[in-house]
Amino acid sequence: MRPGGVRSFALELARGPGDAYRGGERLCGRVLLEVAAPLRVLALEVAARGGAVTHWLEGRSVGVNAVSSDYAAAETYLRRRQLLLRGTGETTTLPPGRHEFPFSFQLPPTLVTSFEGKHGSVRYCIKATLHRPWVPARRTRKVFTVIEPVDSNTPALLAPQAGAREKIARSWYSNRGLVSLSAKIDRKGYTPGEVIPVFAEIDNGSTRPVLPRAAVVQTQTFMARGARKQKRAVVASLSGEPVGPGRRALWQGRALRIPPVGPSILHCRVLHVDYALKVCVDIPGSSKLLLELPLVIGTIPLHPFGSRSSSVGSHASFLMDWGLGILPERPEAPPEYSEVVPDEEVAAMEQSLLPLLQDSDMSMEGPFFAYIQEFRYRPPPLYSEEDPNPPSEARRPRCMTC
Repeated sequence: MRPGGVRSFALELARGPGDAYRGGERLCGRVLLEVAAPLRVLALEVAARGGAVTHWLEGRSVGVNAVSSDYAAAETYLRRRQLLLRGTGETTTLPPGRHEFPFSFQLPPTLVTSFEGKHGSVRYCIKATLHRPWVPARRTRKVFTVIEPVDSNTPALLAPQAGAREKIARSWYSNRGLVSLSAKIDRKGYTPGEVIPVFAEIDNGSTRPVLPRAAVVQTQTFMARGARKQKRAVVASLSGEPVGPGRRALWQGRALRIPPVGPSILHCRVLHVDYALKVCVDIPGSSKLLLELPLVIGTIPLHPFGSRSSSVGSHASFLMDWGLGILPERPEAPPEYSEVVPDEEVAAMEQSLLPLLQDSDMSMEGPFFAYIQEFRYRPPPLYSEEDPNPPSEARRPRCMTC
């Protein structure tokens, strides 16, 4: 038994530890208090807190002395408080046994996703405090996770991303040739587990083989007092085959899968989490040729039917730009009627049509209507805006004034 007659004092949330909350939801739970003897209580309160914090040190030399600069910043997103046993100045005596005190908070409509970084974090917790006379306050806390939705189906995240770069390969002050790189992806927004098809063209005009590579890079940016601190990490990568001198290589949708990573954090004033697809070409004896395409890692994956008009149109133009979908130069002429309906079927229809029309008791189950139903589900002939057999001058009608 613990001093003061308190056996246990804990917090319990309605959702499990693996579940996450989002802005606008209700945070529900209960405070569990078990006492072995009558307990005098002044107040019992529960508070919810959440915010972002950044902190790092930067050292510099001033003469023979080393001086450190302290950078710190904070931003609050959640501050709620609720009294479960009101403190009126008088004590409340709780009988021995187990006591439960439910609570509920309304979360703000907009929050920032939970995050843990080297120089900063975004954390949310709930804390319960038990006040008793002549005894130090007893506290317990519980951390909960917030994940704000980032929808990958918005028009801005469905837009294709493309870029091109070129570089003259130099070695010992002599030109080795021009190396060019162009890359494109079908959209900007992805979710963990999805595959990014990378389309790229590498033209090696140098005298040495080059090696193309691609990677998804996470950049954590921490901000305080006008200064910035960044930390980068490669979360996924792939390597291509070497491209020989004077050769050209194409990536026709090389697959790069996104691992389980946190979503992008773009609307926080003290820290950001950004992603980018970096396509580079390693050139021996020279600096690499680098092309960067922005990415947004979301929480809502691409819907198979959502925003279809914009996504299909952009995807069609995307494929046409890269020569993956080629339209015929001349429309195909529609087929002749004899090609669609054989002559035997036409003759059989003419023979059976007259007696059917003379029969006033014919039903919808006759062969004539069966033939109509069969023809109705046949594919229509191809449409052509240009007439493949235009009329000659001899057959062309003349106007009355000519």
